[in-house]
This record gives sequence, C-alpha cells and structure tokens, in this order.
Amino acid sequence: MKLYHHPLSGHSHRAHLFLSLLGIEHELIEVDLAAAAHKAPEFLKLNRFGQVPVLIDGDVAIPDSNAILVYVARKFGKTDWLPQTPALEAAVQRWLSVAAGEIAYGPAAARLITVFGAKFNAEETIARAHRIIKLIDDELAGREFLVLSHPTIADVALYSYIARAPEGNVDLSFYPNVDAWLRRIEALPGFVAFRKTPAGLTAGH
Repeated sequence: MKLYHHPLSGHSHRAHLFLSLLGIEHELIEVDLAAAAHKAPEFLKLNRFGQVPVLIDGDVAIPDSNAILVYVARKFGKTDWLPQTPALEAAVQRWLSVAAGEIAYGPAAARLITVFGAKFNAEETIARAHRIIKLIDDELAGREFLVLSHPTIADVALYSYIARAPEGNVDLSFYPNVDAWLRRIEALPGFVAFRKTPAGLTAGH
C-alpha cells in the first residue's frame, strides 16, 4: 500500500495513524502542497478533488481520509475498529460525519489560519472549535472512547485535529475528558504522532 500524504495535514495523519495502529506496511509518499503537486495532472488522476490523502492498494485508489479508514477496516476484517451491527456502525458513522463537518470547520479551520495562512475568520473558527470540543468532552464523561470501551475509527477520525487544536489558538485546558482521551490514544501500540508546528498557543513552546 502507498499513502500519498502531507505531514502537516490532519486528514493525512488520520489515515497514517490507522495504518500504523494496525501494523499494516505502507509506503509514505509526501505530496508537495507548497509546489501545488496536489493540483498536477498526475495527482488529479488519483483524486480529482486534488486533496491528500490518497491510499493506493494495488489497482485501487481510495481518496478521502474517512473513506480510507473504512476501506482499511473492512479489507482487513477489523470489526473491533468498525463494528458491523447496524446500531454500532451507525454510531461510528456519526462521528465520521462530525470529523468531516464540525471538526473540519472548527479546530481544523482555526489551525489552517495559523499554520497555512488561510483567510478564515479566526474568531468564528475558534468559537466553532470550542463548541464541538465541549460537546465531545461531555460525550466522553465516564467513557474511555467515543463509541465502545476500546477505540474505533471514530476515535482515529477525530484525534489529529483535536490534538493540534492549540496550534489554531484553541485552548484545550478546559476539557479534561478530551485531554485524557488524547492520552489514551497516544498510548496505543503503533501510535504515530502528528507533526507539531510552533503556531498559535504552541508558539515558543
């Protein structure tokens, strides 16, 4: 398997993290976003949206980080990571939607401002980030992981951008349940860290 990625992309880290947690051998191919390699014709053949990550498995190309999580869990029969009873699979899917929605427009967008110079409204994105992280903190009260007593791809999908939310000036010190959940994920065998940047609240640290 080959994973086209960028080390500062939380979507890329999400896919890389899951492959690493499962111990699946894969080759990392860095896409030079600054040089617009993701908009080059050869890359657009892999993903016409021009976005990382893209997983290549033989003749199959799987764009989109959440789609990659589902594909890998299914391919390797990891029903602990993606349960197949209707209610539990729906519960996981709900959090994948949160990752693609509220997380993308909250903590991920706030970090895009400080790390990549995106022209978003910082006050709005930070407020959105706090709303969703507070909801997740409440959800994690008395639980170790989001859906089950062990991690699922729901936890993997949310981890990266929440872990680096301080880089977008989103203070996590108000959310003890989220902090404990981040530490539990980081303690999993095969965990790989998401590269840090000296941005936002982490500047100078």
